[in-house]
Amino acid sequence: MGIEEKVSERYAGGAREVEESLCCPVDYDANLLKLLPQEIIEKDYGCGDPSRYVREGDCVLDLGSGGGKICYMAAQLVGENGSVIGVDMTDEMLALARKYQSEMAARLGGDRVEFRKGYIQDLAFDLQAFEKFQSTEPGEEAIAAWKQKQKAENPLVADASVDLVVSNCVLNLVAQENRKHMISEIFRVLKPGGRIAISDIVSDREVPRHLQDDPRLWSGCISGAFQEKAFLEAFLDAGFVAVAFDKWDESPWQVVEDIEFRSVTVTAIKADSHADSVKKHEVIYKGPYAQISDDLGNTFKRGEKSSVSEAVLQILKQSPMADDFVGISDPAAQNKGSCC
Repeated sequence: MGIEEKVSERYAGGAREVEESLCCPVDYDANLLKLLPQEIIEKDYGCGDPSRYVREGDCVLDLGSGGGKICYMAAQLVGENGSVIGVDMTDEMLALARKYQSEMAARLGGDRVEFRKGYIQDLAFDLQAFEKFQSTEPGEEAIAAWKQKQKAENPLVADASVDLVVSNCVLNLVAQENRKHMISEIFRVLKPGGRIAISDIVSDREVPRHLQDDPRLWSGCISGAFQEKAFLEAFLDAGFVAVAFDKWDESPWQVVEDIEFRSVTVTAIKADSHADSVKKHEVIYKGPYAQISDDLGNTFKRGEKSSVSEAVLQILKQSPMADDFVGISDPAAQNKGSCC
């Protein structure tokens, strides 16, 4: 069995019976949990709460949505003009999530949540449609042609269609050789200016091969953990900006062979590559440092005005350092005291 099959097998078991070892303690918003069926709450396995990054009107994509807990929490936050898509590869988890879909739609006042079967490392590939096609017993050439056409013409998640990508302790379950493509797929499906909020497990050192080869530790969110610095760099390499650890658990969740494994949440933004580059706005960096630089090569000196484009202004507004800037929306405008 490959990694995908081993992970799916273990989480299929977690959909049938609660497996407490698959999750760490998380303080979810109790008000959002009130609407959820108890079975979904009990059979959820995560290490963070990316739902708190959801905004009204968002189209949210949850990678590895499992029983649908984060999806149904997000559905309460996006409002009637928003929507939520959950992607998972495990039939038992999809069945659990869909089991309560009608009930949750009634409670929410609308059906805002959709669950799709697919691999989070290949968000163009419609796994459910492929399984239906495969039942006709096509040859290898026909399969290859079908996959190419399906992904190009009817991808599971379309290009630039999502405002926010969230995930809760799932990226570490993907095989190492598929991770670069996985993160490029996250970048692909996000709209320009779209955001990510990825909760996952990281390690303070590289995980040795003998631990990576342990299927129980891999499916248990241990041996597949990203090394903490490499986790940030993976998103930077894919083209994201304002990449940051927004949440960092000081105490490790587990320690294995003196390697610390802890829960973090990474946030980042997809910059708009086609945005107007004219620097028509001014911002002032308030401090406390002498100067800071962003991922686009801009440097902001304490107390000095800096000219920025609309795209950079929007990134600053959404970044974790937004409160450290005073923004002037238009140097010629009367209201020069507006803040980012």
